[in-house]
Amino acid sequence: MAATTTIKPLLPLSLSPNKSCSYSIPSSSSFISCNPISDSTATFSLLHSNRPRGQISVSVAFNPLGNFDISMFEDEGNSSKLEPPMPPTEGRFDVVLDNDAIRSLDLSPFHSATGITSPTLAEPKEFLERTIGFTINYTREDPRDPRELSEFPDIRLWFVRLDAAYPWLPVLLDWRAGELARYAAMLVPHQMSMKMGIVFNPEALELFIMNKVFVVYTWFKQHNVQKPRLKTSDMARMLGFGIEDRLFDLVDRESS
Repeated sequence: MAATTTIKPLLPLSLSPNKSCSYSIPSSSSFISCNPISDSTATFSLLHSNRPRGQISVSVAFNPLGNFDISMFEDEGNSSKLEPPMPPTEGRFDVVLDNDAIRSLDLSPFHSATGITSPTLAEPKEFLERTIGFTINYTREDPRDPRELSEFPDIRLWFVRLDAAYPWLPVLLDWRAGELARYAAMLVPHQMSMKMGIVFNPEALELFIMNKVFVVYTWFKQHNVQKPRLKTSDMARMLGFGIEDRLFDLVDRESS
């Protein structure tokens, strides 16, 4: 019988904060694992435990300024406030977006900032060192609109198009400044929490991570990047998932 993970969906902000509900979904993957965080230090296992996981609540919170915090907890009341975001990595490639580029699905700001104009021409080594980030200068039609950037359909659609063109992009982002979390928020279903920021749907996040693991690992091997397993696992770990070597073994066996 598959282990289950209890998810506590966030209610609309207009409802009473004392009301809550929960439901369970099956966890079918035997190649990924996620361990609790304690003492503000993230500890993740790259080896999946065969022991059934208990009923726990899972959230991935993201600060729109760029920082994110991953936590697993039994009681929402135990969650701590998000730490201030880390500054952008010095010298990174910075993609600046505005309303016109977003609404016209124009990828030229990405092309001009990074020099990447074709997925077949991109070399990962330089971008792994300098990383890539986004500055989104989005003017709301209503200045009082309380939605975060990841809640605007036109912004999300721009990132969907970008991801379709360059599916390995997450591994090149400025992780320390929270760009990987923001990128995931543009593509993965989530709900907003005034206390925790963005809380992802965990099943959707798992599928997103697995897809990116396959894409990124294959891309690294095509470009002879050193330690492709480690770098791919590091990307998954940033969003709270540990990847078994057994999964990479299967990919290598299929491609040989």
